[in-house]
Amino acid sequence: MSAVVPFEHQLALASVLFVVGLLGVLMRRNIIFMIIAVEIMLSAAALALIAAGARWGRPDGQVMFFFLLCLAAVEVSVALALAFRLYHRQRSLDTDSASSLRG
Repeated sequence: MSAVVPFEHQLALASVLFVVGLLGVLMRRNIIFMIIAVEIMLSAAALALIAAGARWGRPDGQVMFFFLLCLAAVEVSVALALAFRLYHRQRSLDTDSASSLRG
């Protein structure tokens, strides 16, 4: 038995995930938690793209999902490298300590 999830429910789930990620970015001060929240937001966008592609029966959503997946991998690697460098220099992952690095 195959159950089809309505398009509105898929978009509602994507919206909820995006809001959770946005709240995580706005409320947390730890860089690692902020990276995780951005990843949740990217997952929400990917879900919306897949849902839209399935809704109209086109492969465009899957292609965009692949590019979004590559973008997320690059974003995580660069952000973690910067976070490790910040921790090595400041001994803290707090974003307020990163603001002291301004020239």
